[in-house]
Amino acid sequence: MQGVPHQFEHPQDVAQFRRPAHRPGIELYRAHIVRHAFDAHTHEAYGLGAIESGAERFRYRGSEHVAPPDSLVLMNPDALHTGRAETEGGWRYRMAYIDPDVVEAVTGESGWWFDAAVHHDPAQARRITRLLDALWQEQEPVAFDSLLLTLLDSFGRQARRPRPVQAEAAPRFAHVIEYLRTNLAQRLTLDELAAVAGLSPFHFLRSFRAQHDATPQQMLMALRLFEAKRLLAAGETPAAVAAAVGLSDQAHLNRTFLRRYGVSPARYRQQVRS
Repeated sequence: MQGVPHQFEHPQDVAQFRRPAHRPGIELYRAHIVRHAFDAHTHEAYGLGAIESGAERFRYRGSEHVAPPDSLVLMNPDALHTGRAETEGGWRYRMAYIDPDVVEAVTGESGWWFDAAVHHDPAQARRITRLLDALWQEQEPVAFDSLLLTLLDSFGRQARRPRPVQAEAAPRFAHVIEYLRTNLAQRLTLDELAAVAGLSPFHFLRSFRAQHDATPQQMLMALRLFEAKRLLAAGETPAAVAAAVGLSDQAHLNRTFLRRYGVSPARYRQQVRS
């Protein structure tokens, strides 16, 4: 498609997505990233994976983290994060993004919470890599679901239950985020968002940034791109998606989508619908 980049600027950078047709709420991802730096984004799901080689540096929940080779990555839902290579040859990794309701349905448990974003355990990381590779290749629904249970059983060893009190207190601005989510295509003002929060504009801006390690605009863009993924997976064209999520045009969607997810909208749509 004209104007849509189908690969990164660096020829070694590769990212692929897959969604199992029979099991909504799951997205599998594998990548080798050398030069690309991911802008802040969210998956609104548990991000569970392993570093196969190299190391990744990322910002998550207000702190910098480095995930070395043979380590686990454990991200809670709705947390904005970045990502870039920490080592010269980049890093190779696999992830599964799993909605909280899917985790609860599969495990029979609710309120998982991971205190540490990185856990260095070479033997476990290699086992998780093999499980994620098997999930990627599995086409039989029953076999896929069995592997999924094994994967979540493995990560459940690191999860806290129930969610700690300080994490429960986090939704101070949940109603503001919901307002952003329902007005993605609108031109919003700081005064408008502050009114939703019941605060003065710059008090709201400071408080929001302190809680989420992101400005309202950064959160809005992350939500717009997450919704763009959902619409693309449902079969919408990139041009229609750009308009639906409030981006100026398809070129704007192309640039922002690639910076956050590592593939163009057209390539993502093709991957998750194949």
